[in-house]
Amino acid sequence: MEEVIAPKISVIMPVYNCEAYVKEAINSILNQTFSDFELIIIDDCSTDSTLSIVKSYEDSRIKIVEKEQNTGYTNSLNNAILIAKGKYIARMDGDDISMPE
Repeated sequence: MEEVIAPKISVIMPVYNCEAYVKEAINSILNQTFSDFELIIIDDCSTDSTLSIVKSYEDSRIKIVEKEQNTGYTNSLNNAILIAKGKYIARMDGDDISMPE
């Protein structure tokens, strides 16, 4: 049986209708100089193209959760924390930009 190694950091990103910004936010995480992370994106039933943009990425570090009902920002954060496997948690919003370092 193959051992699963947990990432050092779980980056949690709740998103809702942020199609104008989400690609740049995701790219800023994926292009980090530190690479031992998972990116958990929780879509809170976006009605724009946010989810299709998120799904366009093919990176094993990204985990996408599609909520069946819009339950709000705090609920999305709590869901992501329950899913997170990293030793540390970093929080991002769908319109945030992280510097590469």
